[in-house]
Amino acid sequence: MKAAIVLEPGKAPVYGDFKEPVAGDGEVRINVNAAALSNVVRSRASGKHYSSSGDLPFVVGIDGVGRLDDGRRVYFVLPRPPLGSMSERTVVSSGQCVALPDGLDDVTAAAIGIPGMSAWAAMKERAKLADGETVLVNGATGTAGRLAVQIAKYMGAKKIIATGRNIEVLKSLAALGADVTIPLVEDTDALEEAFRAQFADGVDIVVDYLWGPSAERLILAAAKAGKDAAPIRFVQIGSVSAPNITLPSAALRSSALELMGSGIGSIPLDRLVRSIDDLMQATAPGRFEIATKTVPLSAVEETWSTAANIPRIVFKVA
Repeated sequence: MKAAIVLEPGKAPVYGDFKEPVAGDGEVRINVNAAALSNVVRSRASGKHYSSSGDLPFVVGIDGVGRLDDGRRVYFVLPRPPLGSMSERTVVSSGQCVALPDGLDDVTAAAIGIPGMSAWAAMKERAKLADGETVLVNGATGTAGRLAVQIAKYMGAKKIIATGRNIEVLKSLAALGADVTIPLVEDTDALEEAFRAQFADGVDIVVDYLWGPSAERLILAAAKAGKDAAPIRFVQIGSVSAPNITLPSAALRSSALELMGSGIGSIPLDRLVRSIDDLMQATAPGRFEIATKTVPLSAVEETWSTAANIPRIVFKVA
């Protein structure tokens, strides 16, 4: 079968032939229609992601949309290695598929799965978002951040604060549900002051896609504001800005700040799959927006190094 295959560490996948998969006990074979290119897919392909196995060769892609042999249309996640989603067929555990509603097309489902799940699981599984709470999305101008704004609104957030570097995209977030926007400026003192003003009014949850300097300032502002308030739940999801921060110990000792992560490993797989199912069922009624661009899988090599995250690239397999 045809697939996008990583043959060497650090090299882009190539379009070629891979061994036909055979489903084992408790597994199902999927005829793949579409698979999206996300940050986590790139990171795993490069061997840098914490969940990468390092074994070569392997097919790239961790999720997608396709049909079971009996014709049912499903979204699936985490095929059995060395298989991936960017191939004509793949094999996954039967518990790692969710049925798709008729009103949700293949391309949108494939594109929204990973970034939407990251927001849904962070707010529902980790932060336990309740109606009427205030959510701050740090890094709201990327694909996942834009979805986080929409999902927070859908889940009943009273107020949503969005941060980001792209000023034009930041302005557009008001139409998606953001009540306040904060540009991530280079002046760290000015940035911390802008954060402090929001925390003074009350912030219940921070969903962080960036880490790095902006996360440092957010944690300091949250710690200073949270001394006499309800705990602020800070959920770390991505590290687009930097892999590390400087965290003063006093920021944790002097406040009720709750610092946690959300991702593969911090949430049991069955609950991640349940989050994906909930997301897929909510996408059409919630009118979640995600920009997409479809590309044939045969063009994976030239697309891999040039594709941006907005719009989301979706490889059409069938």
